[in-house]
This record gives sequence, structure tokens and C-alpha cells, in this order.
Amino acid sequence: MLALFMLMSIFGQLVEQQMPHFVVNRALYEVRERPSKIYSWKAFILSSILVEIPWAVLIATLIYLSWYYPIGLHRNAAVTNEQDLRGGLMFLLLVTYLVFTTTFANLCIAAIPNAETGANVANLMFMFCLIFCGVLVTKQKLGAFWIFMYRASPFTYLVSGMLSTAVANTNIVCAANEILIMQPPSGSTCTEYLSSYISAAGGYIVDGNATADCGVCSMASTNEFLKLVSAPYSEAWRNLGIMWLYIAVNVLGALVLYWTFRVPKKISSKKEKRE
Repeated sequence: MLALFMLMSIFGQLVEQQMPHFVVNRALYEVRERPSKIYSWKAFILSSILVEIPWAVLIATLIYLSWYYPIGLHRNAAVTNEQDLRGGLMFLLLVTYLVFTTTFANLCIAAIPNAETGANVANLMFMFCLIFCGVLVTKQKLGAFWIFMYRASPFTYLVSGMLSTAVANTNIVCAANEILIMQPPSGSTCTEYLSSYISAAGGYIVDGNATADCGVCSMASTNEFLKLVSAPYSEAWRNLGIMWLYIAVNVLGALVLYWTFRVPKKISSKKEKRE
């Protein structure tokens, strides 16, 4: 979990790095290319986005090789012989994350005059997306209004997909300091005393035949944790597709905002007649 949120923390820096370059290129386009009608504003916006995609794939590759394997996330897939499938899905999620980052940067700066203001807007939106993605605060603990933010946040689907792909379908073994100790009634084994509780709450008993100091681990598999944070592995591929819809919304939003606030509009015929 910590490794995933450390990965999310680079989002703001990546966005802020792109904005000054966009502002300089936009100023050059509006002063030189637009008056001469060399190419349209749509070509400018789309090319600003497309040129970043190869770099996003390259950075995703570096992150994948230096993050996914060194911390051992690939071992969780070995239990079900899905190393290739889940490794490939994680790589696609990383590419999607970085492509979303670059399109989000263009969305935030498309109509804003300077990089500083665009960065402030981007950071505010980023914090909302991260806070309400359902992991820092689970879906069950959000109020009725904030459920809307949970469903609208793109990080809900990104974090869910990455988290479930990383740890799903693996047994949990609690460390010694994580074991809960309970005392059964005299003459009862730990299994007889705690079997109903384990069936309802999950987890496992360390030694079911013991008659004293019953050790209980609160979770038996990573799927129990994923259920707690509403991130089932069965929805990982769906979440990947949803993220590409958010990318499309970012691109469309950048086009609409630039056209609305930065493209000179034609003077109406009525105004021309008055002049």
C-alpha cells in the first residue's frame, strides 16, 4: 500500500513539469503560427498531448522495472501462475497512469494564462482525487455526498486496479506482533471456540488444537483486504478501460477549454453592420 501511494505522489511533479513548456509553446503559437494560419489550434493542442505519449511509455517501463519487481509484487501472481497476465496488466496500468497525467496537465493549463495558477488548480484536483479514491478512507465510511466524489475520482479506478493486480489471490501470514491472543473456555480447543467467529469475520487460527492462548490472524488472504477497500481483482481490466475514458475526457476538455477561452471568435454580422 505504501509503495502504491509513493508512486501516486509523483503525479503533481510530473504535471507541473509539463505546464511551463506548454505555456511557452502556446505563446509562440498564438503570436506566430495562429496569425499566419500555418496550422489550427486543434492541431496545436493534440500535438502537445501526442508528443508526450512516447515519453510516458518510456517512463512507465522504467517504473515497472524498478518498482514492480524489486519490491516483489510479481511473487503474489506466482501462486496462481498468472505472472505474465498480471505483470502485463500492471504495465498497462502504469502506462495509463502516465498518459492520464499528461492529458490532465493539458486539461488544467489549456485555458489558464500561467503555469503557476495551472499548477495550483492541478494540485487541488489531485488532492481531491487521492483523498476520495476509497483507500485512505474506505467507501463505507464516506458520507452520502462524498460517495459522488468516490465514484467521480479517476484514482478510484486506477488505485483499485493497481492494488488488486499487485496483491490479489495470495494467502496472508501474520507476524508475531499481529497475532491476537484469546483464551478459550476450559476444555475447549481454539477451533471449537473460534470457528463461528472466523466464519463470520474471516482470518485464521494459528493452532486450532490448542486449549489456551488461541492465536488469531485477522485476515487469511489478500482478497479479504481487497474486499474491505472495495478493490476486487475481477474489476481490474474494467478499471483499465475506465481510465482510458478519463483520458478521452481530458483530451476533449482541453480542446473545449482552449476553444472557449483562447480562440478568437468571429464577430457577428450584426456587430459588423453597426461598425
